[in-house]
This record gives sequence, structure tokens and C-alpha cells, in this order.
Amino acid sequence: MDWGNVTAEDLMNALREVEWSSPPRPLTEFFSRFTFPRSYSKWNSRLKCNLYYYRTNYFIMIIFILGMGFLRRPLAIVAAVLAALSIAFLNDSFAATFNEKLTRTVWQFSPHLAAKMRPPLMPVIRGRPSAKRAIHICGRPRWMFVLIFSAASFALWFTSSGLLTVLWACVIGLLATILHASFRTPNLKARLNTFREEFRAVWRNYSEM
Repeated sequence: MDWGNVTAEDLMNALREVEWSSPPRPLTEFFSRFTFPRSYSKWNSRLKCNLYYYRTNYFIMIIFILGMGFLRRPLAIVAAVLAALSIAFLNDSFAATFNEKLTRTVWQFSPHLAAKMRPPLMPVIRGRPSAKRAIHICGRPRWMFVLIFSAASFALWFTSSGLLTVLWACVIGLLATILHASFRTPNLKARLNTFREEFRAVWRNYSEM
């Protein structure tokens, strides 16, 4: 993949649809080799490649920085967890997996309630869904939970007087992410992983035809 031709919108869509269940990359690989990019095009391509390849590491790093800033504020820690869940719900695979596991757990206690938590069926025309299936959580659109968790997180941060700490932690986390993605040299493993993801996407689109 030529990451120089990938737009920011394409990168966001890829991060939203990609599987996030894979474990983070080893620290020995994460902090392996750093070089200065030779040009703006090289930096742009490297930044997008590393953001995609080390996405789980960056997510954990930002959450860790937020947690370190709230060691003396329990409410702020809960707020950080809610904020992390609201961001994770934006990913299709995480939201679908979370809903499936929650539904199975509820099914053990109340099958009737679990049946109501199932996502609505999409109408089928000529053997194919009439539209792309929307992601639901507990039978409700995903965006409802994103808004609820985000609002609850903001309220807890405001209550714990940790808004300024949140801003500083987010700035430090994002700055650390950008610096690492800018100077970490993409290795052969990252490129092979990119080609594998491309093949899976093409195969998935082919199988849906």
C-alpha cells in the first residue's frame, strides 16, 4: 500500500472497521528503531503506516497517561474508563463483539431480555441486504451509547475538577503518539501486515457479492 495516497478519511475508516482484538506489539518492536524522515512525503506515509500498525499500542499508551494523571482522583479514573469505552465503541468489531458477549451473558439469566437486545434485522432484496448493517448495542444504535458514555465521562471529570488534567494528559498522549509514529521506522512486518489487511478487505468484499 502506498500510504502517501491514503487520505485522513480513509485512515479513520480503516481504524473504525479493523479488528482491535489483536494484542499490542511487543515493546522491543515498539521501541526498536527510530530515524528522521527524509522528506514530507516520507513522513506523511510513515505517520499513517505506524498509526495503523501500532494502533493498539497508542490506545493503551494514551489510556495509561490518563490513568497516571488521575491516581489521586478515583472519579477521574472512572471518567477515563468511560471515555475509553466511548472511543472503543466507534470501532465496528469492538462494538459488535461487546454486544454479542453482553447478550450471551444476559441470555443465561433472562432469555426474553436477551432477545430484545438483538439488533434489528435488515430487509433483504434479491438475496442481499438492502443497506449496510448498522452496529447496535443492546438493541439500540451505537451512537446512543457513545453519547451517554461521553456525557457521563465529562460530568465525572467536571465533578472531580480534573478537566485541566484531562487536557494536559490528552495533549501529552497525542504528542507522544505523533512523535513515535513520525520517527519509528516502518519495518517489513508492518508492510506485510498492511498487505494482509488489504487482502482480507478485498476477500470480504468479494464474498459479499
